[in-house]
Amino acid sequence: MNKENVNTIIVDDSKSIIVVLDAILAQLGVEKVAHCGTGIEALAMINAKPNHYQLLFIDLNMPEMDGMELIRHLGGQGFSGSIVIISGMEIRVINLASEVARQNKVHLLGNIVKPIKVDELQHILTKFHYLNDHLSIIQTPLSKEELELAISEQRILPYYQPKIDSNSNEVHSIEVLARIDNPGQGDSILPIRFIQCAEENDLIDELTFQLLTKAIKDYKEMRESFGNLLTLAFNLSPIQLNDLEIPNKLAALFSQNDISPEQIVIEVTEEWALQSADQLETLNRLRMKGYGVSLDDFGTGFTNITQLKSLPFSEIKIDRSFITDIHHDYFSQVIVNTLIDITQKYDYELVAEGVESHDEYEYLKSLNTRMLLQGYLISKPKPKDELIRWFHNWRKMSEAEACEEAAISNKKK
Repeated sequence: MNKENVNTIIVDDSKSIIVVLDAILAQLGVEKVAHCGTGIEALAMINAKPNHYQLLFIDLNMPEMDGMELIRHLGGQGFSGSIVIISGMEIRVINLASEVARQNKVHLLGNIVKPIKVDELQHILTKFHYLNDHLSIIQTPLSKEELELAISEQRILPYYQPKIDSNSNEVHSIEVLARIDNPGQGDSILPIRFIQCAEENDLIDELTFQLLTKAIKDYKEMRESFGNLLTLAFNLSPIQLNDLEIPNKLAALFSQNDISPEQIVIEVTEEWALQSADQLETLNRLRMKGYGVSLDDFGTGFTNITQLKSLPFSEIKIDRSFITDIHHDYFSQVIVNTLIDITQKYDYELVAEGVESHDEYEYLKSLNTRMLLQGYLISKPKPKDELIRWFHNWRKMSEAEACEEAAISNKKK
């Protein structure tokens, strides 16, 4: 989705704010912008064109209907777009606005403090596009016949992306990501082209278990390089969570390969999971069997932060939309610090995914709290042999950094 294709509404009773915001959006390439002065007008525009508007900038203090009431109505109508609050807010108001939006199932991207600055608006648009990446199908999906052929020819491949400890720089875990070998056609095929097909045609178990069978073999070899404490993480589809037998199917596979549940982390996506009693039962049974269970892409769905205290997770993965430019995004910093407090209190692992810049990396490390970091800055997903080569280079670099830090510390003494 290009910026110029984002259908936007500015909801503010201040004409000067509308003029400024309109001009900056145009400068950033967003030209399809409507304006209104009250929440009532905004709702009328949205009702007239359902699913047309994707991004709303909302002032909190407006006549007739204020911003918080508008958010409530948007949730009641199932608004599928994203919202940004235009206001200077203290930390408690940001927390409450975020919680109200989640309770009403509305995506709150953040807040912009008046006077509006170009770089802050640019950042909001970047977050918006990150959040909508998972909805964009940029390549033709595989057909059922193509996917069946790939499975029958054993062309499902495991790629691996590491999660590193922010304190020690050690590789704590590796996540298994599915690819399909595409001989003679260039790069391997990404999941966005085949996961939905697998789910819709009852092929997701075959795909998953072929992937895991190969990953288990690689995992045993990688532990010789990475160490025996390395855990293996993989994704389960929400459809598979509805299968009450999936914990037993996984247990049989891992038992046959002498892998204990403590070595495995099962990732489930927040947006689509946790919607049925069967899914919750499956999650509980996986935890009862000793597997780690990770809530992936936290922030793209509507799980309340307070709900995390009662759900059976051992790990929370913060969606990359909250990590992008976190070093100067106050809203994201509040969310991450709140999650740090909860995960420390309830002994969860906390993972920051989508770390792609040195500024983001340095900010997260500066929090002086242990979390796991994952993203292209550290390593792109790689086949086993490439990941092992990466690991040896990463370890050398980490050792050099540790020596440099020790030398600086000694000089200060």
